[in-house]
Amino acid sequence: MSERKRQRAPQQRAVQTRAAILRAAAEVFDEFGFSGASISKIMHRAEVTQGGMYFHFGSKEELAYAVMVGQGEGLVFPAGEDGLQHLVDITLYLAEQLRHNPVLRAGVRLAVEQGEFGMRDDVAYQAWLLEFRQQLRFARAKGELQPDVDDHELAWVLVSSFTGAQLFSQASTGRADLPQRIATLWRYLLPAVATDDVRGSIRLTLPPEQPAEGTDADAVQEKSA
Repeated sequence: MSERKRQRAPQQRAVQTRAAILRAAAEVFDEFGFSGASISKIMHRAEVTQGGMYFHFGSKEELAYAVMVGQGEGLVFPAGEDGLQHLVDITLYLAEQLRHNPVLRAGVRLAVEQGEFGMRDDVAYQAWLLEFRQQLRFARAKGELQPDVDDHELAWVLVSSFTGAQLFSQASTGRADLPQRIATLWRYLLPAVATDDVRGSIRLTLPPEQPAEGTDADAVQEKSA
């Protein structure tokens, strides 16, 4: 083995261990919430030693923050041309992912519970706002939005509405009906924001080839910042 490979091997193991810890932490936080989770539960789920855990994360609070801000990692958004339809597809895809994907589910749960670990941070919400606003800018350039629509305001409305819808759906059905709720949200929102010729062409379901199951958290991140 070359010297370079010998040096690289510990770095690769460290990256793999950190990823395993984050995945295990997401599963535990998703299942138990911040208060019910513990470092020992996360260590057991990740199959790491105490030394391995604290080499990467100094506290449960630090772990929770990492899961919260990394909630979008591993997502591979539906393929398609940028614009209003793609934005609709992204929100429907996220609704499906919230039914199955523990990394996303935990990040969303911790964003709501962050007061329990002394945080008041909107970085996760801002990331989604930027994601949605980018698609709205494409929609604007393509003439898909009505003239009085403000891209930033609409992105804020979408993030806020999606957050409220998923919380209500979680309380009501464990998010089983979340895709339908998001489709309903768009059904009422589109007449106010989309041009007449575009509104009738927007599809409120995911393409048949789009998988509903949660993606592997180690998949390559395809989100654009």
